Amino acid sequence: MLDYRIDTFLTLCEQMNYRKTAEILHISQPAVTQQIHYLENQYGQKLFQYENRRLVKTEAAAVLEKYARAAKLQEKDLREKLENNPIHSLRVGATKTIGDYYLKGDIRRYLQGSDNALTLLVDNTERLLRLLEENALDFAVVEGFFDKTRFDNILLRREPFVGICRKDHPFAGREVTMEELLQETIIHREDGSGTRAILEQELRGYNESLQRFHRHICISSFNIILDLVKQGFGVSFVYNILADSDPALAKFSIRGESVVREFNIVYLKYADMGEKLRWFFEKL
Repeated sequence: MLDYRIDTFLTLCEQMNYRKTAEILHISQPAVTQQIHYLENQYGQKLFQYENRRLVKTEAAAVLEKYARAAKLQEKDLREKLENNPIHSLRVGATKTIGDYYLKGDIRRYLQGSDNALTLLVDNTERLLRLLEENALDFAVVEGFFDKTRFDNILLRREPFVGICRKDHPFAGREVTMEELLQETIIHREDGSGTRAILEQELRGYNESLQRFHRHICISSFNIILDLVKQGFGVSFVYNILADSDPALAKFSIRGESVVREFNIVYLKYADMGEKLRWFFEKL
């Protein structure tokens, strides 16, 4: 069983405020300080310090936080095994392209096992990574950027990132210049999504941004984005697997650019996810 002081430490890591941590845990502020001092003595390292009146984590705290979050996840798994529960229960996160268009086969195969239970959350990359750190997910499959110092990963697939337009659009099947592209209405995902982050990174390579387009429309639903593109309201950028899902769409590319990005299985650093990943992914 993990030391109860670890929960206090992790809460302080999230809040970075002794008073708020005490309120959340329903203990006094001196008790929080005392528990942190106990851990510092236990590990022989300073965990928090003030810089310009702002509380910051030390390098030792950053390392301890990673191990502690992984240990909490593994303790949960241990408790489930000790209960002799025959059900294999997974909590999986997926970004929208992957959850809606790529994982269907894995989900169906996994659920064919009568002892397999699943909670699947489809959301943007930013929220899924936050839920991983909160131990609310076992692993997530994402196409966006993530911090490899905080998460371990397994490469699942490389996928082209392409422009899409309606079939009779002048861009259909072409390479277009950035000048041409900027004259269009761009339809894109919300802030925090992996596809938006990749699009913005590509634009920065040209010293451009979403604000430079003739008009931009932000939509969090791929179904609505595809429908708007098919209706001629603008162009968008998506993964090839999504572009190929509808025959009413045509593809285009930016001249001189061939963008390929990774689909990664991501989980907490130092967490042992091997068994659970083998339950879900046939080819791992």
